[in-house]
Amino acid sequence: GSGRPRGIFDLEARQHRLTQLETRTQDPGFWDDQQDAQRVLREADALRTELETWHGLAGRVEELLTLRALIDESGDPELDAELDRDGAALAADFDRERTQLMFSGEYDDHSALLTISAGAGGTEATDWAEMLLRMYLRWAERHRFKTAILDQQEGEQAGIKSATVSVDGRAAYGWL
Repeated sequence: GSGRPRGIFDLEARQHRLTQLETRTQDPGFWDDQQDAQRVLREADALRTELETWHGLAGRVEELLTLRALIDESGDPELDAELDRDGAALAADFDRERTQLMFSGEYDDHSALLTISAGAGGTEATDWAEMLLRMYLRWAERHRFKTAILDQQEGEQAGIKSATVSVDGRAAYGWL
């Protein structure tokens, strides 16, 4: 692994690491090594985003618990239905973030390049490659990743011979 803290219960360790990195940015010689400085800033930014996400999820849980108490007192079925919707959305967001904790590979936090090649198989292979391309583009859209087709070679009769797509966003490589 990359030595990055893992698991849902180590937010304190992540906060401590962020504090260490922020302290380093105050050192007089911080910018002497531009590459290291950029690495430190990227790591700090990623930690800041992660901490904000988890604190935001915790805040949403508190709001839903408060709303649950109010609904139990009032018995309002409309509010109960709203709570169910909000709870389902929160559970989906939590599951996504929990899954992301498993990404400990060196490049998991990065964006990615995806290449699809039809290979041998004629028209059926080029059709299949085009279907795969559409599938991955839709998947990326659902996960709120930004995509750009960098290169695409059309098939002789139908479909595509190959395509290269950039997939940009938090942990796109890990998700792919």
